[in-house]
Amino acid sequence: MLPSGKDVHPEDTLLEENAERIMLDPTSRDDPKFKDLLKVLIDWINSELEEDRIIVKDLEEDCYDGQVLQKLFEKLSGRKLNVAEVTQSEIGQKQKLQTVLEAVNELLRPHGWSIEWSVDSIHCKNLVAIVHLLVSLAMHFQAAIRLPEHVSVRVVVVKRGKPAKNKENHFYVDAFDTLLDHAPDKLNVVKTFADGVYLILLMGLLEDYFVPLYNFFLTPENFDQKVHNVAFAFELMQDGGLKKPKARPEDVVNLNLKSTLRVLYNLFTNYKNSE
Repeated sequence: MLPSGKDVHPEDTLLEENAERIMLDPTSRDDPKFKDLLKVLIDWINSELEEDRIIVKDLEEDCYDGQVLQKLFEKLSGRKLNVAEVTQSEIGQKQKLQTVLEAVNELLRPHGWSIEWSVDSIHCKNLVAIVHLLVSLAMHFQAAIRLPEHVSVRVVVVKRGKPAKNKENHFYVDAFDTLLDHAPDKLNVVKTFADGVYLILLMGLLEDYFVPLYNFFLTPENFDQKVHNVAFAFELMQDGGLKKPKARPEDVVNLNLKSTLRVLYNLFTNYKNSE
């Protein structure tokens, strides 16, 4: 994921005590993969907000005040936020951002997304934070776009009283989009996990225990029973030390191949070295 910033000015180093500023290294701004990521995100936002007659040309300049982020979140989530439509003052802009980001975080955090942004970082036009936020929203709502994989940028971390240091930031977009595009006919097998039964039995085999049949529906007859099974399988995974799956049980039941693949891949990476 990422941070932001334009050219480094002398006043940027005049930070309050313990304050930290993260800025994009100028060389990374011209990286072809990063520029491609920015273009994909801008085109996606403009497509989503076409009916609102909103045109984004620059993520830093057009997203910092919360207006575009508000409209994008409302369009994606179908939820109307109680914020002022137009806010010119810095206080008003930050209040809007606070409301928008609270709604975003409330939506994303339960699904395991890492929150790599804040009101201050967005309002300071931190490009890395803005891109982190947009990539997370695009992936969460399964946007019909192709995000470039493994985008890395260098950032400069400036802290009062300490020399500036460089570090790498990564936008890890998984390869499932590519896999789905090139071999969709070979992935229908994951649909067999949609009712949760195989996931539950698989966890029992991997952890070497018997799952009592009264804990789940061996032959689920409706959507709710399938969701119960997948949710129970997720609980078994967490009991086994795995992180909470980012996918929702409903996604697996609805035959979302990408969500199911992520669950199976997490199982593979966790148990691949088990005897």
